[in-house]
Amino acid sequence: MKGNTVAVCSPGPQEVQQMVREQYTTTTEGTHIQRPENQCVYKIGIYGWRKRCLYLFVLLLLIILLVNFGLTIWILKVMWFSPTGMGHLRVTKDGLRLEGESEFLFPLYAKEIHSRVDSSLLLQSTQNVTVNARNSEGEVTGRLKVGPKMVEVQSQQFQINSKDGKPLFTVDEKEVVVGTDKLRVTGPEGALFEHSVETPLVRADPFQDLRLESPTRSLSMDAPKGVHIKAHAGKIEALSQMDIIFQSSDGMLVLDAETVCLPKLVQGTRGAAGSSQRLYEICVCPDGKLYLSVAGAGTTCHENSHICL
Repeated sequence: MKGNTVAVCSPGPQEVQQMVREQYTTTTEGTHIQRPENQCVYKIGIYGWRKRCLYLFVLLLLIILLVNFGLTIWILKVMWFSPTGMGHLRVTKDGLRLEGESEFLFPLYAKEIHSRVDSSLLLQSTQNVTVNARNSEGEVTGRLKVGPKMVEVQSQQFQINSKDGKPLFTVDEKEVVVGTDKLRVTGPEGALFEHSVETPLVRADPFQDLRLESPTRSLSMDAPKGVHIKAHAGKIEALSQMDIIFQSSDGMLVLDAETVCLPKLVQGTRGAAGSSQRLYEICVCPDGKLYLSVAGAGTTCHENSHICL
């Protein structure tokens, strides 16, 4: 569309003289001077098809403006925009507050996430829930992954504290520390340890048996100041398929009891004298093996010493 055209006519010499004459001519009452008619017509504006196109364009812009305004109002209403936020999402001075349930399709980055005072915080996913901690370089320094079959924690140290801040359970690459006063294992098979265990006390529940066993290897109990095994209301059994060895390097072995029974000791040949009394004496071989020999007026160990061979 071209711009407006203005026609301008320049006056000739005669017109100039006429204008001067009109300027200085005085008229009296009743005198009529006929002025010359204008020779040029000045037309300013847009006419024809250009004018109709301009009106059509303005009308189209007005329609588009109304449609955009209606869509903006509809979006604000559907998305629940308000001066304080959008829908259940509220913007506060402490951050963002989200009411109700929300679904995140992409990773969520936040410094702190907590629920309301009167409700709990629920994190739910159809696959797994992963929480990562990163350093300033973007590297993952800690990870908590809750999957359908396993809960995985990846960190240099894993620690569980009580409400008072006391460590209850600590795990790192070197050791596992249980900070509670008592560790209780309620499984029917007990606790399985592939390596050594260091503890000041091993005790069973009341009226329950305590068993320490190693099905395929040896069992060792070491203490610098002694190992105490007590059964206040029962008995202590030590069963072995091979040998049971009691060894004291600087002390002695004391069997302090009213009755000491060795029911399966090898017995020597019973002699004629004293056979009806069923009295025996305990004999010791040079290698420390014990055997029974029928008691007599004197010792009879040398008579049955062939058992030591």
